[in-house]
Order: sequence, then C-alpha cells, then structure tokens
Amino acid sequence: MDTRQEPQSMSEATNDSSVVFEERSTAKGYCVAFAQLNAPRALNSLSRTMIDRLQAQLDAWAERDDIVCVVLYGAGERAFCAGGDVIGLYKAMTATADAPSADAEAFFAREYRLDHRIHRYPKPVLCWATGTVMGGGLGVMAGASHRVVTECSRIAMPEVTIGLFPDVGASWFLGRMPQRIGLFLGLTTTPMQPGDALWLGLGDYRIDSGQREAVFAALTQLDWQGERAADDAVLARGLHEFEDVAESDNARRESMLFANQQTIARLTDTPSVAAFTQRLAEQAEADDWFAHGAKAIAGASPLSLTVVHRQLARDPKLSIEQVFQRELAMAIACTRRPDFAEGIRALLVDKDKNPQWTPTTLDAVTSEQIAAHFTLPDDYAQHPLADL
Repeated sequence: MDTRQEPQSMSEATNDSSVVFEERSTAKGYCVAFAQLNAPRALNSLSRTMIDRLQAQLDAWAERDDIVCVVLYGAGERAFCAGGDVIGLYKAMTATADAPSADAEAFFAREYRLDHRIHRYPKPVLCWATGTVMGGGLGVMAGASHRVVTECSRIAMPEVTIGLFPDVGASWFLGRMPQRIGLFLGLTTTPMQPGDALWLGLGDYRIDSGQREAVFAALTQLDWQGERAADDAVLARGLHEFEDVAESDNARRESMLFANQQTIARLTDTPSVAAFTQRLAEQAEADDWFAHGAKAIAGASPLSLTVVHRQLARDPKLSIEQVFQRELAMAIACTRRPDFAEGIRALLVDKDKNPQWTPTTLDAVTSEQIAAHFTLPDDYAQHPLADL
C-alpha cells in the first residue's frame, strides 16, 4: 500500500508542495520513503522552504525503525536539481544594501546542515540523479549512499561564474578526485557526463532514465532486513539488476576526464590561477575539448577563482564536518562581498552576461581578500554548524 503524506508544517508555508513525501510498504512490513523535489519549472532548485522541509522529514524518518531506505528524486525529466535558489539569495542580499544579509547567510547554514545530514544518514539513501545536477543538487547527490546516473545526467559545479565557489561539500568530493581533476572542474565549470561521474565515484550505477518507475516499484519487493549494513547490500543488489554493466563500463571508458587526466594534472600543476589560465588557453588552442573551460574561466570572478584555488589545490585532510564548517565561512564571506550578487544579476537577473567583478583582474586580488574567506566573521559568537 502507498501512503501519501501531508507536507511538514514549515515557517514559510503550511500547504507547500515543493517537496512531496511518500511511503511505500514492503513485503516484510517495512517502508521505503520517497522525497520528490517538486519545482520542475525551476529545475527543482532548492528554496529555503524545500531545504527546511527535507531536513524535518529526513530527521523524522531517521527515528523510525520501519523506514529502511530513503529515495531522493526530482519532478520532471529535465533535472534532479539545478542548485540552490540563487534568485532568492540575490533578492535577500540586495534588499539589505551594504549590511550583511541574515537570510542569505542562514540559507547556506541550513543547506549545508541538510547536506551533512545526508552524508551521515543512518539508513541507505538512493539518489536518482537524472538530467541536470548542478551546485546544490550535487551537494544532495554526493552524500547519498547509492547514486544512480542515467544517459541524461549532466553534472557541474559552475559557481565561479556567479562569484561563488564550489560549495555544498565540494571541498570533500572534488578534493578527493585523482590528478587534481576536482580543482580543474571547480575552476573551469566543465560539465561531467555519466561516464565521468561513474569513473570519479560520484555515481555508482548507470540505469536508463525510463526505468525509474520500475526501479522504484522493485524497491518494495526487496528483502529488507532493517539493519544498515545488510540493507546497503540489499539495495546494491536490487539496483544492479537494472544496470547494464557493459554500458556502464563503456561509459567509464569513454569518459573525457579519464582520457585527459594526465593533461589535466599537468595544467593544474601551477602555483597560481594566472599560470593555470595561461596554460589552459594554450591547451584550448590545440584541443577543442578544453575550450569550454578556457571560455568559462576567462569570464569568471577573479576573486572566486583565487579562493577556489586555495580551497582545492591544498589537501588539509578535513573531516566532512570541518568541510561544511569551513565552507559556511566561505559562503558568508561571499554574501558580504559584491561579486556574488553581481554574478547572479549578470547571468540570471538582467542576463546581460557582463558582470563587473571586484577586483576586476587576477593580479589585483590580495592575499587579505583571499584569507577573509576562510575565517568566520567576528560578529558570529559561535559557528552555526559547530554542533555537526
């Protein structure tokens, strides 16, 4: 039997349908829980309401012994989740003039808390990551224990183009990629294809997008045990039944990131963003595959690029908790500087694609400006994520 739940009552709305929750009974009397991001016209971008409702429901499901698995997926065919609600962030930041935006800063704290919850969730979490998966969507996906990509999956972290940085735990999942590929992706916004995600460990299974409902129905027939380790294996076996292993292997072999890993390692083996940018431009002249990255980095925020270089070029061996704590300090710094709002304005509000960055060039970025992103502002008496 399927049961459709009423949405949790949250601060912004009492009858909100931006996330739809459902529970489906299994043969042994357990339940598989489903959370559908339901904002398809916005490519299921995460609003604060959606984040709060997901957090509350995940917390509730975590306490129930009958819930054996949680499934996260998006409404529509175009996207799992295209990121956070940056238009809402733009409105919050510009509404406070020169003062810090408490709403914008709280958004990031809540988003990162949700992402951390998924990383540390006590039950298997299946993420069906078809279509567009960007920014905050990848933050949700990365924490899931079982991640499905499809032939339609297109994954990217394009934050430097709007004056932000790869966040939502990207220091963790980009920072652990081989050959400094994570640094390359963060600086160039290069999109990942399904095979790239499989090779890099961001995706675990490749299943045709048209199989979604069959997969979801099959979940209720699995031999769930009500114990985490056993149920991880149960879910893995169930998903494997739907995977075309030969197709997955082909996708991995066709990964352009895999094919270009040695070149990427050489390009990123530089002491500065300026040196990397020069090498990338030269490589793009010889190989069209690098042209996207060269164009993106040429138009990105100089300050964001230098911050990302410090974020990902070093290996501080942070725990996942420390990653989110550090990234929140970075995000707060971005909301208090002009580039983030300006980048959103130029790309998504006025759409003139002509951002006026501050500073305007890489050589004008100071070490003090970079360092300010890695320390929580003095007006915070306590870190909002200190309890992770």
